[in-house]
Amino acid sequence: MFDFAPTAQADKATLYADLVSAADALTRDEPDAMANMANISALLWQFLPDLNWAGFYRLIGDELVLGPFQGKPACIRIPVGRGVCGAAAATRETQLVEDVHAFPGHIACDAASASEVVVPVIHDGALVGVIDLDSPRAARFDADDAAGLEGLATMIAARIA
Repeated sequence: MFDFAPTAQADKATLYADLVSAADALTRDEPDAMANMANISALLWQFLPDLNWAGFYRLIGDELVLGPFQGKPACIRIPVGRGVCGAAAATRETQLVEDVHAFPGHIACDAASASEVVVPVIHDGALVGVIDLDSPRAARFDADDAAGLEGLATMIAARIA
């Protein structure tokens, strides 16, 4: 049985180091990509405060398709290039959005979402999908969150490909 928990009052660097360590322990010996995404979604939900959605979109053909997540029901298919997730997929760059309502083409799956961070997951040069986090708090995510999630994406890429 696993009992992972964030360190109380940890700074973001420690929080993300603990999150990556927990994700590594959960996924190290598991070959099933969906199981790994499901557990990582649960860890994101558990470790990071002020979220209303945490999960994955997988690249299938030329669109992002909903993967495992925590939160309210979500949009199932997102064209690459559309919305924050589609922008991350198209550019292969992290999208850090302080106010989703000001983002051109934002897709509102949950009207309560105010800010978002989306990190591309790349394995062997190919886009696998994206990690998507939403918050009901404006400007919830910063460069430290982006860096922590990019580290997570790098560690898990082969395990969710």
